Amino acid sequence: MSSKFSPSRKTVLSLLAAALMGSTLLTASTMVPSPVKALADQTQTQTQAAAPLVVDPTRSFAPLVDKVMPSVVSVQVKIEEVSDTSGGQGQIPDQFRDFFNQFPQFRDQFGGNAPNMKPQRREGMAVGSGFVISSDGYVVTNNHVVDSAKSVTVTFSDGNEYDATVVGKDQKTDLALLKIKSDKTFPAVPLASSEAKVGDWVMAVGNPFGLGGTVTAGIVSARGRDIGSGPYDDFLQIDASINKGNSGGPSFNLNGEVVGVNSAIFSPSGGSVGIGFAIPASIVRDVVDSLKSNGSVTRGWLGVQIQPVTEDLAEGLGLSKAQGAIVSDLTENSPALKAGIKQGDTILKANGKEISDARDLARTIAKVKPGSEIPIDIIRNGKAETINVKIGTMPSDPAKMAGVTKPDDGFDLSSLGIEVAPADDGAGVRITQVNPDSAAAERGLKEGDVILEVAGKQVANAADVEAAVKKGDAKRVLMLVRSGDNQRYVALPRERS
Repeated sequence: MSSKFSPSRKTVLSLLAAALMGSTLLTASTMVPSPVKALADQTQTQTQAAAPLVVDPTRSFAPLVDKVMPSVVSVQVKIEEVSDTSGGQGQIPDQFRDFFNQFPQFRDQFGGNAPNMKPQRREGMAVGSGFVISSDGYVVTNNHVVDSAKSVTVTFSDGNEYDATVVGKDQKTDLALLKIKSDKTFPAVPLASSEAKVGDWVMAVGNPFGLGGTVTAGIVSARGRDIGSGPYDDFLQIDASINKGNSGGPSFNLNGEVVGVNSAIFSPSGGSVGIGFAIPASIVRDVVDSLKSNGSVTRGWLGVQIQPVTEDLAEGLGLSKAQGAIVSDLTENSPALKAGIKQGDTILKANGKEISDARDLARTIAKVKPGSEIPIDIIRNGKAETINVKIGTMPSDPAKMAGVTKPDDGFDLSSLGIEVAPADDGAGVRITQVNPDSAAAERGLKEGDVILEVAGKQVANAADVEAAVKKGDAKRVLMLVRSGDNQRYVALPRERS
């Protein structure tokens, strides 16, 4: 379960679930806004009556440990894994497996046991961390800790052990909610009511490498980190040491409030090097509330394919700065299409919130309750407009979900460096040749790409492209380019340098 995040050679981003049958299990809202109902309200009521906690980090974190440790649990998960070992007398060597799978008639000639080569299932164990969010026994942890769970057990710092059920999971934010199978009252900790700031002290608590309750301290190193684990990445970066087995454990502020759920590390070795990532309490609050109510997370859906507004695109659009998200495509029957949003529209605000980039738009829309009508502020053909959109429910089918298009890497071509011909289906012009020494080739334009629009005008031949490039006063012209199933806008200079 490895992440796509690969910032440097031999560097891995490992989600922190612990051991699986003697080996290491590696891996790295709702977005419906509502007041924190049963869970958080109950926890806040419990903590309001308590005396204020005073912690001086220059002297000791012991008072904080004493207060929060009883609410942190070790999460043991029994899972089912597939073993490649053969039954009978031995194991089929790796170099022969493909051969026997392709030619099963020869299996019975291999030591008498090759017919038993079918993968065998066996039980394994994974270990993570979690914390009690309400006194009636709800526990927060990571999705990747319990994703394949057959059974779950939680163990408190006093050694008491309880079975638990998985109430709900959310893969997109890597959060899960458990319920302890007991009528007892448990010590709970609250989620922070305010956002953690860069430089704030944090104390991480968890079960690293299955060793049991362990605390480490550090600070919030950065906010808003996108580590490529999902469409709503908004991680806190902390330098408090977290390791495998810390997954799902809490990071506390000095008031004993949970500011984040530890989820991933950035490491060249698999161990902590002081760069860890925690899911902020604001995201945890919304997701947990929805998981408790529905067992799943409901998110708002606009139905657009979007890309960031780079400096080049901003210049081509006539914007004073690179901000917002440009619509490169729309999903059929989507809320955006029904409301009148079009390709090329640049979204600057959604529901009254300024949109900084494409990912910010995705997070903002996801937080809107489906069925709500919100204003979307756009720039179209250089003019500002406001369109009211009735937000839909995000489909469970990924094929129907509009994603975030990767940025065009700031295309800055000194010449087109391409040849075009009418597209086979009559829509746009197809790139038939790319000069390998041109900036077009360096920036990714390739044979087979189709130019659909230039400067907002549909094109059908090379003359249309040339005329559109020459027309206008802006230094750059926007082209809508289709590559396979994806569309994106590219800003090209009107004149060669």
